Amino acid sequence: MSATRSRIITITTILLAIAGLAGAVTAVLHATRGGGTDTADSRPDRDAQRGDLAQEVADYTSRFGPDHGYRQPGRGDRTAIAQGVGLLVDGHRAQAERLLSERDFTVRTVLDRVSGRRYAEVADRTDDAVTPRGWGRVYIDLEHTPRFSIQVPHPVFDEGTEQLGVRVLRDSPGGILVMAGAHRKAGVGNSADVAHRRDTVFYAICAELVRRGMPGVQLHGFAASTAPGYDAVASTGAGSAGRSDARRLARALGTHGFHVCSAWVRTCPVEGSTNMEGRAADAADVPFLHVELAPEVRLNGTAAERAAGALSEITRRWATAPVAS
Repeated sequence: MSATRSRIITITTILLAIAGLAGAVTAVLHATRGGGTDTADSRPDRDAQRGDLAQEVADYTSRFGPDHGYRQPGRGDRTAIAQGVGLLVDGHRAQAERLLSERDFTVRTVLDRVSGRRYAEVADRTDDAVTPRGWGRVYIDLEHTPRFSIQVPHPVFDEGTEQLGVRVLRDSPGGILVMAGAHRKAGVGNSADVAHRRDTVFYAICAELVRRGMPGVQLHGFAASTAPGYDAVASTGAGSAGRSDARRLARALGTHGFHVCSAWVRTCPVEGSTNMEGRAADAADVPFLHVELAPEVRLNGTAAERAAGALSEITRRWATAPVAS
């Protein structure tokens, strides 16, 4: 009798140990799916706020205008916000939230109804204030390991680039959309022109992603009179690390029916050689693509879809490539 009881106890103990081990393994796998132990991936979907990412961005940028809505960030603000985004990318959401909150930034999970994906939104609490700081917004794909950035430095000013950025983010896994938080002319002088300054939150975030070896594509728009006869101008900015990707992009744009000026072949207007994010990428030998698009490409729905399709051919390659160390 006692031997039987002993066997039962032994078997029960073994089964409990196996169940506990299985639970632990499941928890570890769940936690590391997004790259860390306190990521948004460990939170159930019911905590995400459902919405249309394109509409979220449209609502956000609808308030942008020249001559208002931008305040120069201090070095401490730039550093902390960039570090907070880096923590999110690395999967440490709780730490990121604490650090970003100290700079009046919030983190929430958005479930995009169109793509079905969850994105971490990093947003400035002052966006809805009477005098917003205009320090920008970031969307990070939570369903896949972050691999690349889509940069929109001049939303509204380069009309349509913000929505093109959303299209590419939706089309490619592992994307991070980095968007400036004010009109290009909003600040004193060129202080809000984040493509040509290093003392901005936008630059600090992009530099943080470059430090992780992530390639980036930056979207711009040119006036029809700037490059007559061309639909797009493709370049690698100040560097050449992205030259093979730039060639692929030019071919993809051509396949989609666009006439492209390739800056590595001939002299093109708006080549982006003075672009600061491009210079940061060049210093780290990380691929960077500077893409300028004509108004009819950015503002025509069908053309914009085709342009996004061409861009996504490159970002999808980045999504499957190992990130440079």
